[in-house]
Amino acid sequence: MTQYEKMTKTPIPKLILKLSVPTIISMLVTNIYNLVDTAFVGRLGNSASGAVGIVFGFMAIIQAFGFMFGQGSGSIISRFLGQQDKDKASIHASLGFLSSFCCGLLITLVGFIFLDDFVMLLGSTDTIAPYAKTYIKYILVAAPFMSSSLTLNNILRYEGRAALGMIGLMTGAVLNIIGDPIFMFYLDMGIGGAGLSTAISQFVSWCILAAMFLSGKTDTRLGVSQLKRSSAAMLLNIMATGFPSLLRQGLNSITTVMLNSYCGIYGDDAAVAAMSIVTRIVFFAFSIALGIGQGFQPVAGFNYGAGKYARLRKAFAFTVIISECIIIVGCTALFVFSGGLIGIFRDDEEVIRIGVRALRLQALSQLALPPCMAIEMLFQSTGQRLGASILSSLRSGLLFIPALVLLSHLRGLSGIQEAQPVSLLISLPLTIPFGIVFFRRLPREDKDDPT
Repeated sequence: MTQYEKMTKTPIPKLILKLSVPTIISMLVTNIYNLVDTAFVGRLGNSASGAVGIVFGFMAIIQAFGFMFGQGSGSIISRFLGQQDKDKASIHASLGFLSSFCCGLLITLVGFIFLDDFVMLLGSTDTIAPYAKTYIKYILVAAPFMSSSLTLNNILRYEGRAALGMIGLMTGAVLNIIGDPIFMFYLDMGIGGAGLSTAISQFVSWCILAAMFLSGKTDTRLGVSQLKRSSAAMLLNIMATGFPSLLRQGLNSITTVMLNSYCGIYGDDAAVAAMSIVTRIVFFAFSIALGIGQGFQPVAGFNYGAGKYARLRKAFAFTVIISECIIIVGCTALFVFSGGLIGIFRDDEEVIRIGVRALRLQALSQLALPPCMAIEMLFQSTGQRLGASILSSLRSGLLFIPALVLLSHLRGLSGIQEAQPVSLLISLPLTIPFGIVFFRRLPREDKDDPT
């Protein structure tokens, strides 16, 4: 069976689950690393734990460009492959990869030039800043590889070859988990060891992912010959299609910085550490549902490009239902075991007190996330740029930022804990009409099979 036949004829539940499993495994392993990293750094004190949250916000900036070029080129690639045009798909893959790497280099240069100001801008307090500066230097060196690795992984997902991406990401994550205690404690590098371990693992992942394309295991090819046939219009198309991802990740970074800053104003290092831990725990729980959504994306792009509209409807419905079931189970566990989970990462009474309430509120609000996520991914995978951009900005910042400002002013630290859950619940009734309009406009009859 060819890749085209696999993507357009395999039963929807089987196809989405098959594509989701490698993505879920990759994210779980990566998030296990993030949680292990948080636990190791937590042994160095509240200021070091807060620094992890600061650098996490910076890494979201790097990821924003990786996702923009990866999701942008990937969405276009999947639709070209649905039309069985591998040549144009390869041009967009090469252009997306090179652009992502260059953006990472630019972030490296700007970051080192303005390092001191950058760390404070990200939300550091005076006590957190020295730890954050030590950590972030290594992340700056790895920025080009981190950004373009995400781009390559997204292209593989949109090709329907998530298993190849899993190999690269998992290898890096496992190396990171092993490297943290060695560099931090055995070599006595402290928080700098965590940064060095991350940088090395990102480079190894990049090498593995690039090898997948260069060894001929993919439908698309990376190379100079493809770049020679690219154009500014193609680059703009990639950026416009991927802009919702840049917007989403960029707003996530801004909101992380704001969250750290407001925690510093209305709390202290314990508040920054608590909210940083909560963010990572919640993302770990949500990663399985997100993996289902990412398995849905190539199915949506392929079948939309091939004119298989009935399959697109089935894929969307299946994604929402299965994701909601996963979220219900995961968030129930977070609510019940919140105290013990926070305590694993920082055995501090104040951190646990702040973190438990925030984690329980986030767990309850996550129940609204699956339909919002699926509609947003549907719009981006099918090239609905404006709608995807609006939905990304709604969920990621336009609602959260005013909620954070208003609630923190009215309720202090309690308002900071409540801002994210409130904004997520408000986004649900605003997002659903987009999905209704999309499916009303989608043709009822499939196109003829080009084969």
